[in-house]
Amino acid sequence: MDESEARVLSIQIMEVAPMAYLTTIDPQGWPQTRALFNFRNRAQFPGLRGYFKNHKEALLVLLGTNTSSNKVAHIRNNPRVSVYYCKPLDFRGLMLGGEAKIVTEGPPREEIWQEGWTQYYPGGLDDPDYAVISLRPQMGRYYHRLDTCEFRMGDHGEA
Repeated sequence: MDESEARVLSIQIMEVAPMAYLTTIDPQGWPQTRALFNFRNRAQFPGLRGYFKNHKEALLVLLGTNTSSNKVAHIRNNPRVSVYYCKPLDFRGLMLGGEAKIVTEGPPREEIWQEGWTQYYPGGLDDPDYAVISLRPQMGRYYHRLDTCEFRMGDHGEA
């Protein structure tokens, strides 16, 4: 598989993977991985299709979280993260890496807000505990069975 094909397949897996697995580095230097909603999953978040269509080639990753969470503290201390998407039964996976940003106001926070999230953020969109982790990947690795392709992104996560 060449890089062009790997990028197309990367977008496809992002649109169907049920979860996004975020890995951060804790203060002791240990990786910490957890599963989060995959906002690019077209079936789970159909209302966000249009938003991500504009960021398709950049492989933009957005993850919702609590500002008070350990993952936010980890990223503020060390912004280097990886996000993993997979379809285990097909032996397909995508790992994206780069430096994450914590967004506590302004876009894209408003654009990805979902009805019903007041169960996590009682103050709604203005809840100070609502944050978005934004990753414009600097590198990626796509695999299917034994075929792997690594690729680099532009300076700002652009394809």
